[in-house]
Amino acid sequence: MQTLELVRVLARESRPLLDKAIYLGARERVAARLIAARMPEAVVNERRRQARAVAKKRGYTPSHAHLTLLAWNLFITNVPGTVWTPATVCKAYSLRWQAELVFKSWKSDLHLATLTTRTVESTLCYLYGRMLLILLTYALCPTLRATVWHKKQRELSLLKLVRHFQALAEWWLQALFQPAAALCSFLSCACMTAERLVPKASRTRRTSAQRLRESLQTQNDFIQLTIKLAA
Repeated sequence: MQTLELVRVLARESRPLLDKAIYLGARERVAARLIAARMPEAVVNERRRQARAVAKKRGYTPSHAHLTLLAWNLFITNVPGTVWTPATVCKAYSLRWQAELVFKSWKSDLHLATLTTRTVESTLCYLYGRMLLILLTYALCPTLRATVWHKKQRELSLLKLVRHFQALAEWWLQALFQPAAALCSFLSCACMTAERLVPKASRTRRTSAQRLRESLQTQNDFIQLTIKLAA
């Protein structure tokens, strides 16, 4: 094995998209893929302008290697190329904002970082209530996301879903202590109401999830066609 001189490799690369097999780790070797996607010239120029401005403010000069890497978006994944093409990896990365929304919902909407209680019992009650709300929200989120897309061709708003179940806290906390049939009935009604309240606003620009879904559909169609031709 040889150390990958990434800056030197990218400086000589003429293709807009690079997919290279690599190994990570000083001792334990982990197989992965390095995806490098060249950015448009306008984006590269703006990135370098900002880098030089920050460097000037802090009293240093940005290195040539750093400026070279700013011309690319770099991704490392262990998802096989037969599952996600390089183009799909680039689209999937834009979904990282969904992970940010999870933490935002915990901190801002569920107020996990703000405690107004003063006793041990009330603090535990507050935290357990919020944790139950998190469990409920993310247990039902995948099914609701699929349902909203199937019925309305709309994406689900995670923040709207959190607020929906937060508004029903008094009822579902009581339903938790009811027989399983009563809890199931309550959750079914809550989900039916959520289908109407939690879709994102419709817009002409496609969402990151839609672009990823289209990319995967194109790839799956190609695989199915290859299988039929081989047969």
